[in-house]
Amino acid sequence: MPQLNLQSPSQQVAEYLREQLLRGTWTQLMPGAPQLAEDFGIDRKTVEAAMQQLEDDGLLIPRGPGKRRKIHLPKHQVAPSLRMAILICEKSDRSANFIVALYHGLLDEGHRAFFAPRYLNDMNMDVKKVARMVKNTEADAWIIVAGSHEVLEWFSQQSFPSFALFGRRHGLPIASVGPDKIPPMVEATRKLIRLGHSRIVLMVRPRRRLPVPGGPESAFLTELASHGFSTGEYNLPSWNESITDFHARLDTLFRSTPPTAIIVDEVVFYVATMQFLARQRIRVPDDVSLICTDSDPCFDWCLQEVSRITWDVTPVVRRMIRWSNWVSQGKKDQRQTLTPAKFIVGNTIGPARKHLDRIT
Repeated sequence: MPQLNLQSPSQQVAEYLREQLLRGTWTQLMPGAPQLAEDFGIDRKTVEAAMQQLEDDGLLIPRGPGKRRKIHLPKHQVAPSLRMAILICEKSDRSANFIVALYHGLLDEGHRAFFAPRYLNDMNMDVKKVARMVKNTEADAWIIVAGSHEVLEWFSQQSFPSFALFGRRHGLPIASVGPDKIPPMVEATRKLIRLGHSRIVLMVRPRRRLPVPGGPESAFLTELASHGFSTGEYNLPSWNESITDFHARLDTLFRSTPPTAIIVDEVVFYVATMQFLARQRIRVPDDVSLICTDSDPCFDWCLQEVSRITWDVTPVVRRMIRWSNWVSQGKKDQRQTLTPAKFIVGNTIGPARKHLDRIT
């Protein structure tokens, strides 16, 4: 009777990890056992046992308790590092938690990450200006943060690898990742309608509205229409991307038909909206309900829990790191990934006030 070679679960996992290591899925440092266990949906002890086998084989080198193992591959298997340019939307993006995690994650993987010399907003999303900047920047691959459709379309047509983090990437042949905000946007809109709100405004950057509203914006308008509300520019106001025009647009809204609820895209605009309301002595949520489409650590210091859409940074950053490792091996990856997002009902929304005096 032939001898059967039955592998234990840890041996099966070790074989899979060995294959992925040799393919260059990870470089420099191995992900920790908790992360891998979560990714694979298996027991952490099984992953630990598998990684111990890879240590015994010399493919992983321990670096002490709590530290990720160092990857040690035959020289011919080591994937080349990339000069990875990160093109952010504006200067403040550099301190965003997901950008910081991405930057250090790329460095940990052995890539030479750096920020592009100019910001998208400073170039007014002008494709010609972006093209000149890219031409004068030495980089092997690009990660573009919150790009317009036109900018991302240009990157998708270039010979070098590009990745879209957020932005208007739908329908373009470019790898991307971002939170799926459509379901929580619908939930937030329904919640406001149930609270009696009929004058609901969504404030977003021009590139989220033009040339046509994006996915979450379209879902917002569709949900309003499904409840019998007429929709138009009042619900999705137009404004030029400047501080003065943003505040001027809010001022116009409250002078004519004051909204009873405002959904604000991005934390920076949420803070600006709060300042505007405070100066006009408009109370949240007594006079107007307020929701932010993103979350931020600063919200933890608010006595009123901010109603917001939140999402996990980890899978977003992990997707970009994996993409960088794939393209470093010359492999093509244009998958567009959405990660879950959810609506948190905080204390900044309440029943619609029947009458709100106009600003005089």
